[in-house]
Amino acid sequence: MIRLNQVKLPLDHSDDALQKFVLDKLSVSEQQLVDIHVFKRGYDARKRNVITLIYTLDITLENVDEQQILKRFEKDQNVRVSPDTEYKYVTQAPADLSERPVVIGMGPCGLFTGLILAQMGFKPIILERGKSVHERAKDTFRFWRTGELNTESNVQFGEGGAGTFSDGKLYSQVKDPGFLGLKVKQEFVAAGAPAEIIYVSKPHIGTYKLVTMVERMRSKIIELGGEIRFETRVDEINIEDNQVTGVTLSDGEVIDSKYVTLAIGHSARDTVQMLHDKGVHLQAQSFSVGFRIEHKQEMIDKCRFGINAGHPILGAADYKLVHHCKNGRSVYSFCMCPGGVVVAATSEKEAVVTNGMSQYSRSERNANSAIVVGISPSDFDNDPLQGIALQRQLERNAYILGGSNYDAPAQRVGDFLAAQDAKPFGPIEPSYKPNVKMTDLSTSLPDFAIDAIREALPAFDKKIRGFTTADAMLTGVETRTSSPVQIKRGQDYQSINTKGLYPGGEGAGYAGGILSAGIDGIKIAEAVALDMLKAQ
Repeated sequence: MIRLNQVKLPLDHSDDALQKFVLDKLSVSEQQLVDIHVFKRGYDARKRNVITLIYTLDITLENVDEQQILKRFEKDQNVRVSPDTEYKYVTQAPADLSERPVVIGMGPCGLFTGLILAQMGFKPIILERGKSVHERAKDTFRFWRTGELNTESNVQFGEGGAGTFSDGKLYSQVKDPGFLGLKVKQEFVAAGAPAEIIYVSKPHIGTYKLVTMVERMRSKIIELGGEIRFETRVDEINIEDNQVTGVTLSDGEVIDSKYVTLAIGHSARDTVQMLHDKGVHLQAQSFSVGFRIEHKQEMIDKCRFGINAGHPILGAADYKLVHHCKNGRSVYSFCMCPGGVVVAATSEKEAVVTNGMSQYSRSERNANSAIVVGISPSDFDNDPLQGIALQRQLERNAYILGGSNYDAPAQRVGDFLAAQDAKPFGPIEPSYKPNVKMTDLSTSLPDFAIDAIREALPAFDKKIRGFTTADAMLTGVETRTSSPVQIKRGQDYQSINTKGLYPGGEGAGYAGGILSAGIDGIKIAEAVALDMLKAQ
């Protein structure tokens, strides 16, 4: 096959425009053209009223010398041989498998570690402290309605991980030369995701669709011999002479295994403390804190897409913003959720945490995004546990500011920028549930963060006119952008001082979203499988 990159066509091009382009570009006939496969489709909206679609195409031809075509285009970087993107398993388990790998956590990293291990025949045991995704969804929506929190079953804990109650974004900036991200998306499609997630530049699924897909992927793991235990918390990693020997569960049961994957997510703070106490090497890493900001989605659409706002191919508009402040801090938008809602995302009592969520349709009236400030390990003397302590402090302070009932503190952007007392919200209604309490947000974050955000918002308004409209809403606090701790691992994916322990995903500091966590899970599964095979 021949790959064509940077194929640019108008937003409303005709149905046959791709074929006409290919025939003209390659100088082949309709009879020689067998298939046009869209590998990727993005858009260029820098000129919002003249938006261009950009394709990557894989072309199948017959009765033509492809080498001659490629020779004609040897100086054209946009015409090349299509790469082999088919996923290939690194090995298969022996029939007399003597040991089973253990996977702790069933978010995207744990899910794909378990799935790939199962597909290779290694019959993993997956331990998830939360509930199955369906039961977990009931607990989560109950909390949003009533404020009744289950600390083991919520936005952070349970089958599917934190990404289940988010936008379901399936794009990442990680380097992926092995096309593992494509494998992740193909598994989601096999589980019922829309086929377009394979090729659109910013694919997303949405919460309701993700729930069903996670259930189907779980069923596949079980069909392949895997075992999944819900409401099963690991209280101790058993280590002898720097070698993992198994895990001890909260009920006292011991599961023996010399191959344990840690896919615990970024909120399993008790597990991080246990690892620290056991001597597993941890180090502090950067994370961010801030607020959720809400605008009318219609305003974002018009600003980003102009006269093309509402076009079905473009959908609800997103944005990505960054500002480097005078005090040396950086402020940026994070986890932008077009047509979504702000959700309560705490996993601990007497704490308020916000996050954003969208359904596949992205049809809610507001757009929301985190506006966050970077925190460096140097802010707390590189102590690997002080980042968690800061998160907790801010979350508990937000709980008090919100009225001590899981309502969130909120303020209009106009009042926040003017350092004025909070007024009632206006036409932009906050979407956070259970509710919000309008209050002064200036005490909800460290002074340097408040100063940085107050400097950054007017700068963002220069890029998106209306960003600092007085009635835009800020809701606090966003603290779980990423793990403040990294569980250091080597090139073999094992902990640098604990053999047989494979840290992965967001909680271990090696991913930043569903896709990158899934990719990391595949890499860990491959490492575990090859190590197990060597030991047979």
